[in-house]
Amino acid sequence: MANKFLKSLPSNAHKYSHGTVCVVAGSRAYSGAAVLCVGGARRGGAGYINYLALDRLPAFMVVRAYPDVVLRKKVANIAVDAWVIGSGAPQLPKNFQIPASAYAVLDSVAMSRVSDINAQWKVITPHLGEARTLGFTIDSDLASRKIGAIEIAKKLDTFVVLKGEETVIASPDGDLIVEDSGGPELATAGTGDILAGLLGSMLASWKPDSESAVLDVLHKAVAMHAAAGKLAAKKYAPVTATDVLEQLAKVDR
Repeated sequence: MANKFLKSLPSNAHKYSHGTVCVVAGSRAYSGAAVLCVGGARRGGAGYINYLALDRLPAFMVVRAYPDVVLRKKVANIAVDAWVIGSGAPQLPKNFQIPASAYAVLDSVAMSRVSDINAQWKVITPHLGEARTLGFTIDSDLASRKIGAIEIAKKLDTFVVLKGEETVIASPDGDLIVEDSGGPELATAGTGDILAGLLGSMLASWKPDSESAVLDVLHKAVAMHAAAGKLAAKKYAPVTATDVLEQLAKVDR
């Protein structure tokens, strides 16, 4: 059975034709975030996943977990459709830059550098605490979170996936989608890393070319992530991030 969230592949598809991604994630302190973020990217439909190895420990863990992922050691000459940056607090080079033609999903520490990223389509993935770090104080009720997400999106000229019980997705022009299918099973460390990878991979695969199309793909990714959480909750108690990652492969099947 096909996955309704992912782009269908034509019979002549090859590994480059349905999306390429580079993940920049993990550090010695948070090496598992690299595994979770890359794991999310592997399930989003992109056919070729790269991992930028800025630190030996998370790089070793990624390759050990996923032999299909390609290690890259330098930013230069990496040509991909989408970048996923920041999960697990990697030490990003000061002059880190990506092509304007790429999609960029910024998580964790990378969100503070959103204004420095030159990509045409940028996405940040804060929870309420990270929104405060970015300078936006938002209350936990849905009405405040809607207003706050739009404010962040407009001021930072980026798409916003404001995580929470009801995930609010906002575009720079003020459009808004609320996805409320996620449950408390996602309230565990590492699920946000998985979502970041999934977002980048689905953008690379679908290649949306307008704000409304980007918003739609982000919504698909958030809904797929929530569906994996629901499947995990039927099988495990308590649910962990690796349980959610495992269930991504079984969504809508």
